[in-house]
Amino acid sequence: MFKKLFLALGLIFSINVKAATINDVIVSINQKIIFETNITAGFDWKVGDSAKYNLNAGFIKGSMAIAVKAITADLLTLSQDMDLGFAGKQACEMQINPNTGETKSMVCNGQNQQLPNKDDSEVTDMQDDTVTVPAGTFQCVRFTIQNKKDGKTSEQWVNPKLVPVVGLIKTTAPSQLGQVTIELTSFKKN
Repeated sequence: MFKKLFLALGLIFSINVKAATINDVIVSINQKIIFETNITAGFDWKVGDSAKYNLNAGFIKGSMAIAVKAITADLLTLSQDMDLGFAGKQACEMQINPNTGETKSMVCNGQNQQLPNKDDSEVTDMQDDTVTVPAGTFQCVRFTIQNKKDGKTSEQWVNPKLVPVVGLIKTTAPSQLGQVTIELTSFKKN
């Protein structure tokens, strides 16, 4: 079931700021986790579920909101609205098959997005953890992921049973803009 979580996380990290590759780094990380973990989680996606985040990419600070927009037997549609201050706003939509985790499409500001190759990174550690963010303190699973091309590491803290939409609580990852940190500020479950 985590395969659905991490494909869906691709939507969260579709930051497209000039030449920055934050999107490629994070989406690649999430895709690799899908194929390297056997964690099961009971997803309970409902239309209207949402989560809000602070985003800090060095000199770019902003906010992000993701929500379940629509659900059918074979399609889950997630929306993401991001406000990156002076760097602009971005609206994305991702469609995945909730049964297989297969990404069907990802569009940001009207532009189709290509997901990076899942083989570019590997999960190097996975363990139970506790993390504190503006929304509170959470029991979670922490993943450490290494990029095979440059050796840089990223971390993600998730709990899909407690936090709606994709379960994301916190992420830290390197990018061309510097360290990117995303932290949960609030969430709503229907």
